[in-house]
Amino acid sequence: MPSKRRLRWAAIPIAAASLVALAGCTPAELHGYLPGFTEDGTPATNQTEGIATLWTGSWIAALVVGIITWGLMLWAMIVYRRRKGQTGLPVQLRYNMPIEIFFTTVPLILIIGLFAFTAREQTKIEEPWAEPDVSITAIAKQWAWDFQYDGEQEDNSDAVWTMGIQAQVDDDGNVDEDQLPRLVLPVDKKVTIDLQSRDVIHSFWIIDFLYKKDMYIGHDNSWSFIPTREGTYQGKCAELCGEYHSAMLFEVDVVSESEYEAYLDELEAEGQTGDINDAYDRLQNLPGTEGTAAEEEGH
Repeated sequence: MPSKRRLRWAAIPIAAASLVALAGCTPAELHGYLPGFTEDGTPATNQTEGIATLWTGSWIAALVVGIITWGLMLWAMIVYRRRKGQTGLPVQLRYNMPIEIFFTTVPLILIIGLFAFTAREQTKIEEPWAEPDVSITAIAKQWAWDFQYDGEQEDNSDAVWTMGIQAQVDDDGNVDEDQLPRLVLPVDKKVTIDLQSRDVIHSFWIIDFLYKKDMYIGHDNSWSFIPTREGTYQGKCAELCGEYHSAMLFEVDVVSESEYEAYLDELEAEGQTGDINDAYDRLQNLPGTEGTAAEEEGH
């Protein structure tokens, strides 16, 4: 049987075994054990699936390259090992043009491919909504978060907001989650979050959403997405921003539209209205202390 035919017949069971193995994978395994998915594979946002696919695809490509490279190294070590009775140096070659071309072009193709897939996915993520259903301003400060739900008036007089404090930790290191800043989002709605910093560089990261964006003073960023699954998610600052960086936590609640509207009405009833974007005061309360951000910042 010709060698090509033998290779073809050998590839069939390998491909079949690979398909069977992939079919038996759980959603967690198919998504590279990333957060952001339930047991049935439901993503947290409209972007989570694409990010996970890029992640797992990159690892598969790296693994294939690794297996080929390790195989070639092992083959060279076995085939060209020193045999019993051999002395001196092996035959010395100064260069091998086909191999050098191969080892230059193949990595270049892989890098260009990885860049192209990454750029394509990032372009989709960075595309802002022309008309978002919900506009929110997230303001980072040392070391907590303010969230403003923007209104329809030009001066944002109909906006509502919450001002947070950093994580309060007890003697055993447990975080009081009830005191964390809370961001509420409506499910299946186009959300745009404008990201601002009051002092140093911070980074807005909702872990299960598989994406984060830096926040700079004097240079605002934004992020547009659709939350697709109700639930509670953890958020944090992902940029080392000072002494209590680890306490810069927040909670994200994705709820129904009616619950979201009821939450905004609750904030309005509490008098937390208007535009707080110009309140560039640094939070002063330290972890473990009492008090609220509103008290500390004079609101």
